[in-house]
Amino acid sequence: MPRRFHDAEELPPPASALKRALAIIYDGLICIAVLLVATWIYTMIAGWVTGWERYEKMAEAGQLSGDPGLTFVLFLVLYVFFAYFWTRVGQTLGMQVWRIRIENLDGTSVSWTQALLRYGTAAAVIFLAMLAGYYIGSVTLLLTAPAIIALFYPINGLSLTDRASNSVVVATPKQNKA
Repeated sequence: MPRRFHDAEELPPPASALKRALAIIYDGLICIAVLLVATWIYTMIAGWVTGWERYEKMAEAGQLSGDPGLTFVLFLVLYVFFAYFWTRVGQTLGMQVWRIRIENLDGTSVSWTQALLRYGTAAAVIFLAMLAGYYIGSVTLLLTAPAIIALFYPINGLSLTDRASNSVVVATPKQNKA
C-alpha cells in the first residue's frame, strides 16, 4: 500500500536543480560505499565457489576484469538501494539532507515499477553517453556531463526521470521541532 505524504490538493513546490544536484552528489558518495561492500561480498562468494587458489590465478591473469556477473550484481544492488528508499519514504539519505522527496502527483509514494523506470532511464542515458564517448574518443566527459544535466535538470518542474516514471521531485517543508 502506498504511503501518503500529504493530501492530493496540496502539492509542494518542485525541487530546485541545485538541491537535486547536491542530493545526487551526497547519494553518489553513499553509493560508492554500498558498491564497495557489495563488491567485497561478491568477491568473497565468487572466491569460495571457484576455489581461492583458482580465483587468485584468474585475478592475476586478468580474467576477472569486466566480470558481467559483478556488473549485474552492482546494477541490481543500486536499484534495490534507491527503490527501497523511494518506495518507503520517498527520500534517499541525500534527499533527506537536502529536503526533497520523490512522490506521485497525488501525494503518494512511488511504486517499485516507477522506481525501476526512474533508475532505468537514468542508467540508460548515462550508459549511452559513456558508450558514445568511448567510440568518439577522449570527449567522454564532454558528452556525459551534459547528458546527466539533461537527465536531472527540471524543465517546467519535471526532469526526464520524472517524466519517465510519472512522478515528481518536490521540496519538503522544514520540520518544526517542538
